[in-house]
Amino acid sequence: MTQLVVRQMTLQEADIIIDYFHGASHDFLRSLGVSPAKLPYRDDWGAFYRAEYRRPIQKRRAILILWELDGEPVGFSTADKIIFGQEAYMHLHILHPDRRRLGYGARFIKETVKIYFSMLNIQQLYCEPYALNVAPNKTLQKAGFKYIKTYETTPGPLNFKQPVNRWLLESDALAPDLTRAS
Repeated sequence: MTQLVVRQMTLQEADIIIDYFHGASHDFLRSLGVSPAKLPYRDDWGAFYRAEYRRPIQKRRAILILWELDGEPVGFSTADKIIFGQEAYMHLHILHPDRRRLGYGARFIKETVKIYFSMLNIQQLYCEPYALNVAPNKTLQKAGFKYIKTYETTPGPLNFKQPVNRWLLESDALAPDLTRAS
């Protein structure tokens, strides 16, 4: 039986995120809506995470969540644009192509949102994947997010201007399967 674990990432594990982006091909990054030219230098990115982990949760600009299968990291989620007690925006990534499209994404997201809602005391959680990247859009729908709209924007500091789909999960809409342990 496969053991799925979703937990807050330690500072030492933050290199998983940095390595994921810096180790990706330019074509893959563009398929995510990421501009390779906008990636921070590794040292600068690590310094940002070190500074974030020194801040109290209520003042953080980023929260990092690790996804594991059978004790091995397989993906992660990050939250940013955090307004503590109100809202945050989440991102989701599966590390290796052979672990994608296996049906774990919605389960990871359902566990991840529990952490974000509890940790950040938020009422709304948004996700705005690149509209042309089908996989996260399907997965968000399966995980119970509500489609809001498609529009063009530059969603974050790593991104180029692109069409995104805005998805929303509100705290009062959490289904029973999101609030109990899997």
